[in-house]
Amino acid sequence: MDESMKGNYSTEEIIFIVDELERIFERRTFEDQTPYEVLVRTILSQRTRDENTDKATENLFSVYHTMEEVADAPVEEIAKLVKQAGFYNVKAGRIKEVSNILLEEYEGVVPDDLNELMKLPGVGRKTANCVLVFGFQEDAIPVDVHVHRISNRLGLVHTKEPEETEEVLREIVPQEYWLPINDLMVQFGQNICKPINPQHMQCPFTDLCELYNSELD
Repeated sequence: MDESMKGNYSTEEIIFIVDELERIFERRTFEDQTPYEVLVRTILSQRTRDENTDKATENLFSVYHTMEEVADAPVEEIAKLVKQAGFYNVKAGRIKEVSNILLEEYEGVVPDDLNELMKLPGVGRKTANCVLVFGFQEDAIPVDVHVHRISNRLGLVHTKEPEETEEVLREIVPQEYWLPINDLMVQFGQNICKPINPQHMQCPFTDLCELYNSELD
């Protein structure tokens, strides 16, 4: 790893950030969903808002309850049900294809292995890590636009690509804190550290934040 990609945070400061985020936000869990449902939800979540993802997921599984039913469903019917998620024709095709592959090649079991998950169509590293975290409660760090942006703004990392951000976070964050990072930073990014006009006055990390302190200079 290029050491220049790391910020100057101590382990104690990193733990403080995670603990403070847990104090502010309630962690969302998907313990009532199977790994398959989490996988489908994560595919639907790509480039759409959480509330639309939730509605599309609910619509789909209210009609087709199992992997087998989804695999056998007409792709046009899947698309109608997940329309709120956006890019619904592409996502419907992927969900049907992934369901068939899981049945044919994995005996209907979603793999709990990053590399195996990434073999599935439309499943990149972030999606695979989301399945590990939310479907299997396995230690992983999914890096989406929020996690990538916030980590760089705070100065936890100095990276250009999400994959680099994940690599650095895995190095500097104690493993027992990996599970909550994605969900907490997503909520932080949606409510406080917004892409445009971040709410500095609501942020508990201004003393640490590289972006905030650079704007004071």
